[in-house]
Amino acid sequence: MPGTIGILTGGGDAPGLNAVIRAVVTTAIGQYGMRVIGIEHGFEGLLGETQTHELTTADVRGLLPRGGTILGTRNRGRFVDRDSNGRAIRVDALYHEATENLRRLGIDALVVLGGEGTLAIAQEFGRLGIPVVGVPKTIDNDLACTELTFGFITALDIATDALDRLHTTAESHDRVMILEVMGRNTGWIALHSGIAGGADVILIPEIPFTMQSVADRIRARDEAGSNFSIIVAAEGAIETGHDLIYQDTGDPLHAPRLGGIGSYCQRNLEALTGKETRTVVLGHLQRGGRPNAFDRMLATNYGTCAVRAVVEGKQSVMVALQAGDVITVPIYQAIANVKTVPPNGQLVRTARDTGISFGAPDEAQHHRPNSKSGETVSACG
Repeated sequence: MPGTIGILTGGGDAPGLNAVIRAVVTTAIGQYGMRVIGIEHGFEGLLGETQTHELTTADVRGLLPRGGTILGTRNRGRFVDRDSNGRAIRVDALYHEATENLRRLGIDALVVLGGEGTLAIAQEFGRLGIPVVGVPKTIDNDLACTELTFGFITALDIATDALDRLHTTAESHDRVMILEVMGRNTGWIALHSGIAGGADVILIPEIPFTMQSVADRIRARDEAGSNFSIIVAAEGAIETGHDLIYQDTGDPLHAPRLGGIGSYCQRNLEALTGKETRTVVLGHLQRGGRPNAFDRMLATNYGTCAVRAVVEGKQSVMVALQAGDVITVPIYQAIANVKTVPPNGQLVRTARDTGISFGAPDEAQHHRPNSKSGETVSACG
């Protein structure tokens, strides 16, 4: 059995990171008599003058409700470089330096908390002979092989609360209100919060929209006596025939960041409908603050199961939630594909059945009766 576990957090922060750290430390020390070394600032803490410190049970007291991560994290590190075509390439010298430092520090195995990018780096350490167990972390809920990632449900709560608040001001002023939420490649936050928050239009990357279809939905509500509309848009939503929308940071040293779909829709919808329209960008509010009860429970469950996986000698695996149970799956399977919203899946059909539009040019056909049976094409399953 390994004597010392190293633990690190990578990528964007998410509610529940500290709850995982707490669970790993209390389980490893209390149940197995192991040591836990916290690695600061993601994998960067393993380079040069290493930034690490031993974690005790006293260090993790009070962490369960605390947002962020006591270990710090990095979105972009030095472990992945890109060639002239933008393709990721591995920087072997850095991996070997980090591996040697792990051995020098006496770390026998790594528990890595992160999303697709962080776990891809963890997979490389596994190939170099370091036992690695991943814990799925992303508010986007887009990691394959697991039903839920910790942080997602808290982000969903925050987005839903924002929609609830926007409803009252939209109705008071007969406005169109647009809420822009995170979701570069997937629309899980937009879809779930849109259904829970009673949105009228949901725009997600998986279903290209047309501005005319969205405007038609707004006009239809006006004609029906509802003189306000609520739109929730994932930042990666794409208008048919157009490209992703990016912010111009004004910094030539950094690439533009994804974002701005809300403002883009605002300008176009005001021109098409003549209605006063406002945009709210939820941004990093989705990441910050206290994890809710579910994410605290899920994060704790993941942390304890990750330690068990280390003790059982499992390597290059990720803990995952499937059918209510936490299992382990190979990391390479978890990062092979992004888990996207099925365009004709049950949640999308449920949204349409309750009158929500996705702004698709063929939106009307999804609500037509089946000509043979007379039943609508929206059955579950």
